[in-house]
Amino acid sequence: MDVSGLIILPGMVDTHVHLMDPGDTEREDFIHGTRAAAARGVTTIVEHTHTHPIRDAPDLDEKKAHLRTRSNVDFGLAAHVWPDRIQRSAPWPPPVSPSSRSSLAPPTEFQELDHSQLSSALAAIKQAGGRCLIHNEDEQLTSDAEHRLKELGRTDPGLLLEWRTRDAELKATAATAAAVLDSGVAATFAHVSSVEVLDVIDAFRRRGADIAAEACPQYFALGEDEVIDKGALRKFTPPARIRDESERSAMWDAVVGGRFSHFSTDHAPSTVEQKVSGDFWSAPYGLPELDTTLPFLLDAALRGRIGLHELARLYAAAPAARYRLSKRVLARGADADLVLVDPTGSWTVRDEDIISKAGWTPFSGKTFQGRVVATYLRGVEVARDGRCHDLRTGRFIRPSADSPFE
Repeated sequence: MDVSGLIILPGMVDTHVHLMDPGDTEREDFIHGTRAAAARGVTTIVEHTHTHPIRDAPDLDEKKAHLRTRSNVDFGLAAHVWPDRIQRSAPWPPPVSPSSRSSLAPPTEFQELDHSQLSSALAAIKQAGGRCLIHNEDEQLTSDAEHRLKELGRTDPGLLLEWRTRDAELKATAATAAAVLDSGVAATFAHVSSVEVLDVIDAFRRRGADIAAEACPQYFALGEDEVIDKGALRKFTPPARIRDESERSAMWDAVVGGRFSHFSTDHAPSTVEQKVSGDFWSAPYGLPELDTTLPFLLDAALRGRIGLHELARLYAAAPAARYRLSKRVLARGADADLVLVDPTGSWTVRDEDIISKAGWTPFSGKTFQGRVVATYLRGVEVARDGRCHDLRTGRFIRPSADSPFE
């Protein structure tokens, strides 16, 4: 291939993606979600479903069979720790074992763990050789705030900031970090929203806790007060925390300083119609992010926020290493997962360009420097010029403790 003038990057590895397949795929499915991933340079995902959770080995086998011809990129499948199956899940090391401090969906879809259950789950995951992703918000604080705000009759979007508060995230982070330290498990704390949360994580890292801090673009790009004007189109949790440019700069300084371990999307799409069909309380959480995260990071690199080598580490090498996936590097023996980038090009984002079923993006109107030209999965071109070829050749992958690319 003639790649004169282009940058060659490893295929990106996104370890926090929510698709809705199998299940109610009106919001998203594997086909559309992985088309978006491939078109924008992501060649491997780890999917954490919001429907049809994987709670044991038969669930995993069923989902793998369903997805055999539905993915355009390679994929791992995360298991959910269920309160009544904590010990039964221990004998089988799943691809990834996320657990949670907080329920973000009805109990029929996802069940929270109390502190005692979380401690037991972390011990079981450690014994099984698994690793976990943990969402940190204190459910008691958020539930109390929700009850109070509803009693006041609040339905305005600004209630999000009084409901899913900074204190709720900080309190849960400290409690969960203590449990991680006690268990010795390798944990990733999802979507760390502020430097204050990093301060808590760093304190427990210094005591020996194995905690990776996950960064997501929305906590660098979106302002806290945007929810006031944009409403449910900015409803995600934890909410955006940026209040001024000094806080934005502090987040990027934390990236450069190595305090964030890697980037992921937390891709959790809904259409505009789904977002605005009811009141703010009933609107679904989440943002569509697979279409825009590598462009966002390319723009940051080409504008000097981070280096290109750092981009490849943060969105390919580091997340793959954390979850022990034999991906992420340009080396003999590795999968030829490649992204070709034109550093002189640019992309002005439009809602109509979004491949995800969401059909919109919080970055609409933003011009990103750099352009993804083509994506290759195991040496085969799967996307070019913003269009996925829809080959559906993605394979299920599981961790390998003896990966030569660790």
